[in-house]
Amino acid sequence: MPGRHSGVPGAGTGPAAAAVPRRRRSRRGLVVASMVSALVLLASGCGWIALHAGDPHTFTADGISGKRPASGDGQNVLLIGSDSRAGGNRALGGGSGTVGRSDTTLLLHVYADRRHAVGVSVPRDALVDIPPCLLPDGTWSAPQKDVMFNAAFATGLTADGNPACTQNTVEQLTGLRVDHTVVVDFSGFAAMTAAVGGVQVCLPQDVYQRDLSPGRTTRGALVFHRGLQSVSGQQALDYVRIRHGIGDGSDIGRMKRQQAFLAALFRKIKAKGFNPTVLLPLANAAVHSLTVDPGLGSAPDLLEFAMSLKDIDLDNVRFVTAPWRYDGPRVALVHPAADRLWAALRANRPLPSTGSAPAPTSAAPAGSPSAATDRPGAGIDVAVDNATTVSGLAARAAAALTSAGFTVTRTGNAPGQAPAATVVEYGTASGDRTDAAAVARQFSGAVVRPSPTGAAGVRVVLGPDYADATAASAPPEDTSPPRAASDSPCSDLSYGGPSATPSSAP
Repeated sequence: MPGRHSGVPGAGTGPAAAAVPRRRRSRRGLVVASMVSALVLLASGCGWIALHAGDPHTFTADGISGKRPASGDGQNVLLIGSDSRAGGNRALGGGSGTVGRSDTTLLLHVYADRRHAVGVSVPRDALVDIPPCLLPDGTWSAPQKDVMFNAAFATGLTADGNPACTQNTVEQLTGLRVDHTVVVDFSGFAAMTAAVGGVQVCLPQDVYQRDLSPGRTTRGALVFHRGLQSVSGQQALDYVRIRHGIGDGSDIGRMKRQQAFLAALFRKIKAKGFNPTVLLPLANAAVHSLTVDPGLGSAPDLLEFAMSLKDIDLDNVRFVTAPWRYDGPRVALVHPAADRLWAALRANRPLPSTGSAPAPTSAAPAGSPSAATDRPGAGIDVAVDNATTVSGLAARAAAALTSAGFTVTRTGNAPGQAPAATVVEYGTASGDRTDAAAVARQFSGAVVRPSPTGAAGVRVVLGPDYADATAASAPPEDTSPPRAASDSPCSDLSYGGPSATPSSAP
């Protein structure tokens, strides 16, 4: 709803608009697609777009809860990415699952001054309470406690998902009234990125086919080269879906890259300008690939919403992730930090201050790398792979190794069966075995052995013993600063990723 106040202090806040997933798409591309649809029509003021583009699909409002927060200043839009493989999405996303899931969800708050906005990503694995939701047979589900956030969209097990249930969950979680919801699927996302002429992205390392499909037995062909490049269509979809090949292979890292993609997309649309030649293909792609709430059910409605964003500068669009920490294999929202964030948005205030990096634990748990002050790892390079199903372990081990003086060359996931205990592998190069012994001393009970591939260097493969040890300690919280739409696409590419990021293509 339009706000009643005209001024918003601080650059760390911004408008919020809710987007509802039209179909499940990989979480990575959903948010991007939703934002594209909104920005596509943005700043155009031309009624001909509404006449030529047609109307988007809508979902019924019957499932929206009767117990809703009051309207506040500014506007909140829920953007949902659907990973459904139904219909034309199967060729783009692979797989054959027919139940719609929300792999990406972003709450966009547009401030009342219409000059600032902030997009808040909600981790799909975050443990939340889901209120009663309308099922396909007309009954209402029982409330659920402490379940994964993306279970809301899957409630009812339909191909189109349950955007109303996700909206109800977000409203209960945040106390913010969602004004609009938008859902985007694989095919819609690909079409919109192609219509805008591609989006500039950045990779911290080369990415191969196995990084997209960890089940492959070989590395496969090069998919993305390290550094800056422009992507669109299927390639853009591949970029926002990458998880295993970058950083610690976690969903958190993927969300950060999705935020970078959205920022780059916003820059591209603002820079490209708006004219019939540019806008009509984009408008057509948007309205034919979205599922929206009834309030955005016509092209004129979308146009009116888009026009509300035209005065927002790049520096005044921020992206953040709801405060979180690991809770075993899942994610827990951190309180009271999350409560302060929701309260600020409800009051249309700037974002609360945040730190600049994940907070280190005060002490390393048994079985984890020590935080030795004599930096025994000085001059030793090591790669870290997580062979367990617990997200974020490679990032935690890398942080502790770095504090002990080691240089972590990369982090990632290890395909195949996890070893019974953490393994430190060494190659054939001179000094590798000695370096491996130094690394192993940072892990209680680690097994040292030659690399089965004979590759040079030292590699840590984290086993369930490390997962058990870290589960007993207080996990680090993510306190990363907001990303502005004007930030470099090469900055803060991935949680748990390499410390250095490329500034240009090789």
